[in-house]
Amino acid sequence: MSSVVVTANGNDNKKFKGDDKMEAAPSRVLHIRKLPGEVTETEVIALGLPFGKVTNILMLKGKNQAFLELATEEAASTMVNYYTTITPHLRNQPIYIQYSNHKELKTDSALNQRAQAVLQAVTAVQTSNSTVTGTAANDNTVSSAQSPVLRIIIDNMYYPVTLDVLHQIFSKFGTVLKIITFTKNNQFQALLQYGEPVNAQQAKLALDGQNIYNACCTLRIDFSKLVNLNVKYNNDKSRDYTRPDLPSGDGQPALDPAIAAAFAKETSLLAVPGALSPLGIPNAAAAAAAAAASRVGMHGVSTGGNTVLLVSNLNEEMVSPQSLFTLFGVYGDVQRVKILYNKKDSALIQMADGNQSQLAMSHLNGQKMYGKIIRVTLSKHQTVQLPREGLDDQGLTKDFSNSPLHRFKKPGSKNFQNIFPPSATLHLSNIPQNITEDDLRTLFTNTGGNVKAFKFFQDHKMALLQMSTVEEAIQALIDLHNYNIGDNHHLRVSFSKSTI
Repeated sequence: MSSVVVTANGNDNKKFKGDDKMEAAPSRVLHIRKLPGEVTETEVIALGLPFGKVTNILMLKGKNQAFLELATEEAASTMVNYYTTITPHLRNQPIYIQYSNHKELKTDSALNQRAQAVLQAVTAVQTSNSTVTGTAANDNTVSSAQSPVLRIIIDNMYYPVTLDVLHQIFSKFGTVLKIITFTKNNQFQALLQYGEPVNAQQAKLALDGQNIYNACCTLRIDFSKLVNLNVKYNNDKSRDYTRPDLPSGDGQPALDPAIAAAFAKETSLLAVPGALSPLGIPNAAAAAAAAAASRVGMHGVSTGGNTVLLVSNLNEEMVSPQSLFTLFGVYGDVQRVKILYNKKDSALIQMADGNQSQLAMSHLNGQKMYGKIIRVTLSKHQTVQLPREGLDDQGLTKDFSNSPLHRFKKPGSKNFQNIFPPSATLHLSNIPQNITEDDLRTLFTNTGGNVKAFKFFQDHKMALLQMSTVEEAIQALIDLHNYNIGDNHHLRVSFSKSTI
């Protein structure tokens, strides 16, 4: 049993030479390399938390390395196996985890005081880890004041955060039973209930203050006074994962039975040791959630790279590069669109960055466009090629990189806060004073749908207009966004989160 003794004489690094060999035998001590310079002990401990109790940590700041000791070899091997399929990220950088040659860490407490203090704080809430061992938490580890419900506020919200994203991130710390999202004082907030208070404590410890996306969407987490959430509807605002049968309420499309079944299955799977991969949701929302989770360093679908989407099952009689530019432009700045020459029901769409492609994918996959349910996935292509000079591809490829219609060119643009899933209610702006409600109702009826309700805002420059289905609203947005409504006023159309 080799153990490593670390003293405060500055020579400790010499004892770690052996760890550079790749294949060490399984050990409960893990060697973590390529850590970002400013990373904290808490972030490194958080990597190990979903897999079991963390019993010791040693940070080698100068070498951007750390050693993490778990309570059992089994927990350590679950963690290593998990991170061989998925590259772990901390602060958006890939890091490397392997078994250490050391069987345990004996740290000189004077040298490692800060790390030990952090570890004690974690251990206090983690005396018995109910998520991985499957045993119930000891009654004495959780004071009665500790609730299984967290209140989450998201600051600096440039990109929308969906319920699925929250579920994906917080599931790393235990079974999430229920989530309710709402906006209060102009801030996006959520209440999230775990099966056990100990899971809520671990999640708060690991995630409070972290950013979901690069430099924005900061999580602020507190314990709620509530100990149980009452969820009435399963839709994009609230969900009870223990009851997939709940209605969807307020005109939201109900969860498709297959998805409901997957949710039920997912909830039962989360308590199984080793079942730590993002499970179940048969939908691109899972990919967006996974991307978000990677940014909190939980696991790695790095979205820095993939900006190109593959859209399939398009209505090839109706679709055009312009219509795809307009619809996908609601979720990001579309650079290029190429309808495939030999397969005209499919197209490649290049967005300005990886976040935007994730957003477009999670919001538009499974929506109806020109009567067909479209599929949106990440493409293997890195860019969309333009046709060679002088080659006519019948207008199937279009470069929109210099389009004046990009919604997100300005950093921090208000449009970032107004990104919502496709809905039957549209938000209209830039309406000239002389345009009446009847004018707008007629204009929108001409797109082939029925206008069910209409409401002007006080200044008459903006309005809400409700079509009878989401598909009709998508069609109207494609036809009428940037429509010249008179006096060179171009109508701006986006999806609204309100209903009339």
